[in-house]
Amino acid sequence: MALLDLASPPVSSQAAAAPRDTLLRRLLRRPSAVVGLIFFALIIAMAASADIVYPDDPLDMVAQPFLWPGQDAAYPLGTDMLGRDIASGVFHGARVSLLIGAVATLVSLAIGVTTGAVSGYYGGRLDAGLMRVTELFQTVPPFLFALAIVAILQPSIPTITFAIGITAWPSLARLVRAEVLKLRHGEMVAASIALGASDGRIILLHILPNTLAPVIVSASILVASAILTESSLAFLGLGDPNVVSWGGMVGAGREVLRTDWYVATLPGLAIVAAVLALNLLGDGLNDALNPKGARR
Repeated sequence: MALLDLASPPVSSQAAAAPRDTLLRRLLRRPSAVVGLIFFALIIAMAASADIVYPDDPLDMVAQPFLWPGQDAAYPLGTDMLGRDIASGVFHGARVSLLIGAVATLVSLAIGVTTGAVSGYYGGRLDAGLMRVTELFQTVPPFLFALAIVAILQPSIPTITFAIGITAWPSLARLVRAEVLKLRHGEMVAASIALGASDGRIILLHILPNTLAPVIVSASILVASAILTESSLAFLGLGDPNVVSWGGMVGAGREVLRTDWYVATLPGLAIVAAVLALNLLGDGLNDALNPKGARR
């Protein structure tokens, strides 16, 4: 035993911790993912510091209208046609966009993952029925479906979040179903059934953890899509009138686009930055979580 102990070198704490940070290291080796992380971190910082940097209501009229960016140091991004601070609106709009994007994605994940897992695991008539419901949702364009829901229930943050979440889950359900079908008849599941494990335990502890990689990547894309959908709804006048949002700012600024283009362009650039960051981050996660990419 002593010879065996001497022959095997001790495992350092750094070596033991190495497998846990391989995902982060693979992610940081991709320049596009690093850019996405930086952009996304800046947007989160804007949302978190909005009440500190701009404690007043962003809908308040605080100065004369149409101050151009840089014209007044107190309003670095200028003011809009009503004299509202554009910088304050961009900061507070980040909070609204991230909140709606995150909660709507959680709603889609809950519905999509549950539907896909149950459908793929049990198969048969239950699978056929759930897939017909999924196809029914897919026959209507998601944006038009969300537009109809918000128009009927009246625009508000909960309504917009619900509308986006309830229309974005079908693609995720099909993705999870395909992954579950590949694992359903594997040796791991067969061994668990032989040991008497319940269906719920098998799905939660053995199948779903092995579907996390594509689900995580899809979640980042869903957040970006939710931000775009909310911005589009607000642009059309179906945003919550009690809060400021990037889409609402762009929609208000389109009336003066020819003379004071910055009113619509600056919040529009914020939307572009958020969606670009999430897409770059999603691509980086896809490469980092892909086993083939991990061996490069």
